[in-house]
Amino acid sequence: MSDKEQREALTAVERAMVAIRRSQTRRSLGRLAPPGGEDRPVDPTLFGVLDAVEERDGACSVSDVAAALGADQPRASRLVLRAAEEGWLTRAPDPADARRTLLALTPEGRGRLDRTRRLREEVFARAMTGWPDADRVEFARLLTAFVEGFGREVGSAPRVARHPSRPEDRGL
Repeated sequence: MSDKEQREALTAVERAMVAIRRSQTRRSLGRLAPPGGEDRPVDPTLFGVLDAVEERDGACSVSDVAAALGADQPRASRLVLRAAEEGWLTRAPDPADARRTLLALTPEGRGRLDRTRRLREEVFARAMTGWPDADRVEFARLLTAFVEGFGREVGSAPRVARHPSRPEDRGL
């Protein structure tokens, strides 16, 4: 592959990533959900909070959420407060350090997280309609490798391959 083709490929990746980021808004995902409130997707910023809490599995603080989101502490605190007000998170003092508050998903929060994931997966499946199975598998492999490599480059360690709340990812 020539240098020009390499540059064009990198430009295409950069533009595609910008387009993906722009498309992941509450408004665009909300239009895809069935009418009614329960199955509507979680606001992407709050989805990130719920996902970060789930990832930590019981030992999650606002600081952990801030680190996972790449946000400052005040912003993370506001987002955690919003998620708690929605009834999706509980906050309790850390028994080991009373200055720290531990966050946990409520059953409602876990349900919203799971329903939002299912909705997104349905949208992604429709976006790949007509793709051969091998292409879907290869795309998943390459996209996961890209996200992991990008995370190493920018100093974060995203969790992309497994979701512990899903039985199929726990080997069940």
